[in-house]
Amino acid sequence: MRTMSKKNVLVTLSTLLCLLFVLPVSAQRGNNPEAWEEAMQAFDEQDRLHPPPEGAIVLTGSSSIARWNDDAAAALAPLTVIPRGFGGSVMGDVLYHLDRVALRYKPRAILIYEGDNDTSWGIPEETIVGQFEEIVAKIHEQLPETRIYVLSVKPSVSRVDVWPAAQRVSARLSTIAEQDPLVYYVDVATPFLQANGNVMTDIFVDDDLHLNDMGNLIWGSAIRAALMPQEARHEK
Repeated sequence: MRTMSKKNVLVTLSTLLCLLFVLPVSAQRGNNPEAWEEAMQAFDEQDRLHPPPEGAIVLTGSSSIARWNDDAAAALAPLTVIPRGFGGSVMGDVLYHLDRVALRYKPRAILIYEGDNDTSWGIPEETIVGQFEEIVAKIHEQLPETRIYVLSVKPSVSRVDVWPAAQRVSARLSTIAEQDPLVYYVDVATPFLQANGNVMTDIFVDDDLHLNDMGNLIWGSAIRAALMPQEARHEK
């Protein structure tokens, strides 16, 4: 059997990681969580080359997390984080792949961002919230002391038409957090709104959906502020 060189391994890994941002049609619509198998294999390869520690904080979810993967560690330092965002995902994808993107790392905390694609693609609100409840139950069962941070759906110029649905989903996620001492709701929407309630227009790249550098600074600051009160004291 031919042995791959280190250079070839890195090229292969880079190719797989690119798939985190290439959205298969089936994955875009949330119909087939198995469409993310190659992205999961990219995470497997990352873990093989650089085994992450137990007791860290896993960050997972759709593109707002995935596009932040390379910057999250610096933005949240000194917290130890494991970025596992896969762009284009929906809540059902996190549920399906929960073992591979989060549970196997035995993290002390898991941060989840979903609901953005879900509401845009017309997935019923009951389904989105129900899937999150299943995620919470599964984490509680396997990691009963692990804290769960769930982010609100962020507003964007391109998805202003589904913003009311996104707000309803966020409100229900907040209610779940109020009723569970291990679940924390993180409001990442309000920091992106102007005084009149409209979303800022200068925080996105050209697609008016994904965050630019300024948007990521606001995003990171909101997440950092939510994590630090609990997680800083657990950092080794």
